[in-house]
This record gives sequence, C-alpha cells and structure tokens, in this order.
Amino acid sequence: MMRPAIEKFRILFLGSQMEVAGAQRSMLAQARWFHHQGYPVQAVFFYDKQGLQPGWQAANPFPVISLDGWNPAGPMLFNIPRLLRGLTGLFLLLRQDIRAVVTFTPHSNLLGLPLAWVAGVPLRIGTHHGFIEGSSGLMDWLHGKLTNSRLSSIMVAVSTQVRDYAIKREKARENRLVVIQNGIEPLTKRSKPRATVRKEIGLSADSLMLLTVGRLTIQKGHAVLLEAIAQLAPAYPRAQFAFAGDGPLRPSLQIQADRLGIGNRVHFLGVQEDVASLLFASDVFVQPSLWEGLSLALLEALFAGVPVVATRVEGVVDVVEDEKSALLVAPGEVDPLAAALVRVIDDRGLRTRIARAGQDRAEKNFGIDKMCRAYEGLMQGLLDGA
Repeated sequence: MMRPAIEKFRILFLGSQMEVAGAQRSMLAQARWFHHQGYPVQAVFFYDKQGLQPGWQAANPFPVISLDGWNPAGPMLFNIPRLLRGLTGLFLLLRQDIRAVVTFTPHSNLLGLPLAWVAGVPLRIGTHHGFIEGSSGLMDWLHGKLTNSRLSSIMVAVSTQVRDYAIKREKARENRLVVIQNGIEPLTKRSKPRATVRKEIGLSADSLMLLTVGRLTIQKGHAVLLEAIAQLAPAYPRAQFAFAGDGPLRPSLQIQADRLGIGNRVHFLGVQEDVASLLFASDVFVQPSLWEGLSLALLEALFAGVPVVATRVEGVVDVVEDEKSALLVAPGEVDPLAAALVRVIDDRGLRTRIARAGQDRAEKNFGIDKMCRAYEGLMQGLLDGA
C-alpha cells in the first residue's frame, strides 16, 4: 500500500538578526533542506546587522528577507517606529498562506509566534538554543509563558540540557517541549591547499594549528583558554592558536594575550565566512565554552575530522564521549584544559583515534537530513492532530 503524499505547505523561517552565527546558519540550512524537498520557504530576519542580505540572497534559491526592523546603532526612540514597520511587514508576509512559522532566537520567538497566532498561521514552532548571555529574569519568565501558551504550537529544545534549563529556569511545562538535536549540512572540502590557508592567517606550513570558533563573549571561555595557552606555550614553540570570530571581548582578550606573553602565538581572525577551510587546515579544535546549547561549530569540527578538546557542558555531552570521540574537561578550569591540550599535541595517535571516532559519531547522528526529517515529522504530526 502506497503511503499518502506529504503536503508541501508554505513555511516561513524567522530569525532576529543577520550575522555570522550558529542560529542563523542553522536556520538557513533548514530552509535549504525544506526547499530541496519541495516546500515553498522564505527566510526572514528582523534586521541585517552585518550587511549580509545581498550575499545570502545570492547563495540561496528562496527569498531571504530583512524587515529592516531595527538599527542597533540608532537611539531607542527612533527604533520604535522602525520595529513597528518591521512587525507590520512580517504580519503581511504571514498572511500570505503561510502554514508554518519556525523561529530561531528568544526575540524572534517572543515577537514572531504571537504575531503568527494573530495572523492565523496554524503551526507555530519556536526553537530554544540554551541560555543567552545577558538574558534577564524577565526574559526567562516571558519565554516560559510563551512556551506554555497557545501562542506556540510547541517549543523545540536543541538538547536535553536545554530542555531541562527551560523547565527549571523558565518554568516551561515538559509536555510543551520536544528535543530535536541540531544537525548540519555536509562540509564542502577546502578549495585552497592547507598551506595556503595557513599562510593567509600568518601561520607557517609546519606549525601545529589549534583552532577555536565562536563569538568573543564570556560564554565561550576564551579567557580561560588564553591562560591555558600561556602554560603550555614555552614547551611547544610549533603550537599556534587561531581564534575565529569577533565580539565585545576582543580588545580585552588581545590585551590579556599580550600580558601573558603569547600575543605572537594567538591569531585573532575576526568573523570568518569560510570556517570549513580553517577546520580542514587545523590540527586540533578547541571549545572552552562555559555553557552551550548544542554547538554547530563543534559539529563542524567533528564532520571535518578534526580532533576535539572541549568542556564538559550542556549539549557537548550529548554529542561526544570523553576519551572516545573527544577529550572533555571541566569548564572554567585552566589546568585541566592545558593538560588536555598537551596530551593531543604530544600524541598523534590519540589525535587520529578521537578524530575518526568523532567524525563517525557526527555522521551517524548529527546530519542535516536527520534533524530536518524530525522537524518535518513534528510539523506533519501537529497539523494532522489540529
């Protein structure tokens, strides 16, 4: 007996701001997957923080829209009418026979899901990626109320730890949450030779390159990593450290690196569009985060076959196993991190073993198809039960 055809309804994916970050990459990856499955999709953001809209539109076969609903450099008073215009524009889009809206950040959850309810969108799915640095108690309270209300059909947590956080901190009800772990698209093999990539960022071809990827914020633990680097650097002159990403802590981190005498060993690369090339050119991936939801940068490192040293936090323990597919250490502690880095630097066999195991685990469990099939099944089930 043939299975009934799946209805290919219109989906609007909604994010807060256009910037090079994990939630945005995940949102666009999901939109591409659903587009390739025949769903009419569009990706909508409240504003374009980094001037990315033209490039993102050129790279994707579906509409990528900025509502121009906020100016981060402008005064709050002038942003109120801009936000209202953006919300009006979003409402008009939602009225165009949109059957499902999927939101990707706390702000897009709080703004987009109620507006979708008002617009009569039958399926309203929020996503929860974990604790947001600078988030207030009021934000947690509002987010929990939203999760528990009829304004959202369901809230997707990207890991069991994120679900538990929502239940404990936001008072979300367990039956209003479902866990779908992040997945990523296959990485495109580097187009540049390994030596060329290293030369472009100021590293010699024979250096040992340790890479970390993420916004330069307290959450990512870069200050702890710098202290660990200072411990091991004198004994390992070939080791060089690349920090891909930008953020408010960059000036203080650069000052810290100089103070520790490792300024010539740490390379601050800023925002990088082509993270895959950096991963394929690196020898070790380091993620010293103090907390995480489920890190896309970690998944990318695993898919690239790079050995991982990470902290034992939240979504990380859902992804890798200590001593098998990664080396895990306690967050915020310098000595264990330094010791783990020394182990992978000294032991090529260890690097090879955990890299292969990590890549195999990622390919089996964290591909884009598995994640999006879960979202598709969730949507179809909710619509069938409506």
